[in-house]
Amino acid sequence: MSSTSVRRRAWLSERDCDLADFRELVERTTDLADYPYASAVEGNALVYDSERLRKAEPRAVQAELVQALADGPGIVVFRGAFPDHPVVDRLSAVFDALIAEQRASGATAGDHFARPGANDRVWNALEKAALYDPEAFADYYANDILALVSAAWLGPGYQVTSQVNVVNPGGQAQTVHRDYHLGFLTNPVAAAYPAHVHLLSPVLTLQGAVAHCDMPVETGPTMYLPHSQKYEPGYLAWRLPEFQAYFDAHHVQLPLAKGDAAFFNPALFHAAGTNRSADVRRMANLLQVSSAFGRAMETVDREAVANAVFPALLKRRSEGVGEDWLERVIAASAEGYPFPTNLDSDPPVDGLAPPSQADTVRRALGENWTPAALRAELRAGAERRES
Repeated sequence: MSSTSVRRRAWLSERDCDLADFRELVERTTDLADYPYASAVEGNALVYDSERLRKAEPRAVQAELVQALADGPGIVVFRGAFPDHPVVDRLSAVFDALIAEQRASGATAGDHFARPGANDRVWNALEKAALYDPEAFADYYANDILALVSAAWLGPGYQVTSQVNVVNPGGQAQTVHRDYHLGFLTNPVAAAYPAHVHLLSPVLTLQGAVAHCDMPVETGPTMYLPHSQKYEPGYLAWRLPEFQAYFDAHHVQLPLAKGDAAFFNPALFHAAGTNRSADVRRMANLLQVSSAFGRAMETVDREAVANAVFPALLKRRSEGVGEDWLERVIAASAEGYPFPTNLDSDPPVDGLAPPSQADTVRRALGENWTPAALRAELRAGAERRES
């Protein structure tokens, strides 16, 4: 390594979170001249006319979108992304029916970053809508702007998921946050991942929202802090009081019309706003699009592996091996990540995520379960994760 080389931090911690550095990064002006396909800059975010994009060369537009999401403000708004309002209305009717069924069943869907019951949220709305009305689903997801921005950020083979969120009049704002993956982990867990993973996480997903009704600012459309996705220790910063206070004082909100869509880097500091209207049920289809690469090469029945190995773990523990030894075997055998899951039947417990297979094996060891008890709990957990 030459004397002029810059050594990158291998790990990040809350000590690396400096509000002055953060302010220097986010207190800048988005220059429209840097984005020739954009129509305007509003609240430091880039706004695109979808009809104009439909007439442009797709690869050139995608290159600009990547620049905007990675090195620019981190958020792009597409006016008229869904120009055929009857298509939007048909899926809204499906969403309303799903919400009515959910209410009738007595179920209440929680929210990762807001008080449970404040919103009407439908988990896995993609699958539920497809089964409820396949034609409405097909007409909606044939949308070209959705495909354009998803392929720009993630490449081919992406996977779409959807959560409907209806914020009713009086519904309170979410807390500021970053999103999935690292955004759903506690700070100590997130800090255990090396710095290069903090840089990787944002390119594994793309966040979006389609407005299913007009959303003036008083209805509480999403609050954003443009350029905040570029702050390297941001997955550890967003929970810190000084960063939350800064977001509260400096965020922007962009009104949306029915059929508009906003897409943003998942590392952007953001939060749904408070619905201060008297009579508008603010309905948005929240889209999370995932990279094709977010999975292993081989299919492994980790439930079977964990059950097979558990008696050996019990035996070795009785023989005096240390916790580190046990942890290494658990990491190699059980699924250590709780997603994807069915959040209706497998909701978060004491945090933002439900327990993983590995968490269950750790608990079983700590409480000296029998192999039969672990087998039953792992099977029940697998069934909870099914859609």
